[in-house]
Amino acid sequence: MDNSRKEKEALTLMSEADKKMKSSRGFGTLFGGSSRKYEEACDMYVRAANMFKMAKNWSAAGNAFSQAAHLHLQMDNKLDGAINFLDAGNAFKKADPQEAINCLNQAIEIYTDMGRFTIAAKHHISIAEIYESELLDVDKAICHYEQAADYYKGEESKSAANKCLLKVATYTAQLEQYQKAIDIYEQIGMYAMDSVLLKYGAKDHFFKAALCHFCVDMLNARLSVQRYEDMFPAFSDARECKLVKKLLDAYEEQDVDAFTDAVKDFDSISRLDQWNTTMLLRIKKQIQDDESDLR
Repeated sequence: MDNSRKEKEALTLMSEADKKMKSSRGFGTLFGGSSRKYEEACDMYVRAANMFKMAKNWSAAGNAFSQAAHLHLQMDNKLDGAINFLDAGNAFKKADPQEAINCLNQAIEIYTDMGRFTIAAKHHISIAEIYESELLDVDKAICHYEQAADYYKGEESKSAANKCLLKVATYTAQLEQYQKAIDIYEQIGMYAMDSVLLKYGAKDHFFKAALCHFCVDMLNARLSVQRYEDMFPAFSDARECKLVKKLLDAYEEQDVDAFTDAVKDFDSISRLDQWNTTMLLRIKKQIQDDESDLR
């Protein structure tokens, strides 16, 4: 595909759209011609944006979609404006993550004004993912996952809200905000244990909550495991529960080898993910530090 030709066509369309806009500010407004010219200019901006996309000029595509969106808002076409802001955001994702976020936020504002909170939540997740993978700002990612969860809860989309909250728990634990992570894991664990479809997964949430407790205080971790067993007797038979108990015993004995062996045995059957591994290494370091203090 000849990208330069597509780009030239797009630039020509942008120029024509700009001229339409200038002429619409003249005598056309007196005779109702302004609205039609705005619509024609919108169409040109969108066509230009798609040509820029074909030429892989993502910033220019984003700018063209954004101009179309602002025009739609001037004509009070809120839904079309929101759609064009989303198109702009998707284009900017490939060139300018911060500008992508700005466009997505403008779309979210329109959807929340219209009471479309489920759609707004979806785009808060998109913003959170940009902060995760592109801008590497975990705190802002957490804020947007929390906002998405709030909107989903308000619309009674409990499972969608829980997915967002699990992301929040993952990151807050990594940031050593353990109590916040514990509250989420316990809340979702209790929700899961009361559901026929989700019951099996409850053990994973209680396991993660127990590891967070362990990072703070060994005694609290032991008490929390007992509490989870009382609430959810099936947890007692889970390999995750047995592992935590072995680790608690190893911690009490200050036995690093026993701790390591218990983790290896578990991992040989059920692979531990990166998050679990990070938490276990933090706990293991506590034992090693305590050993050093005793010498």
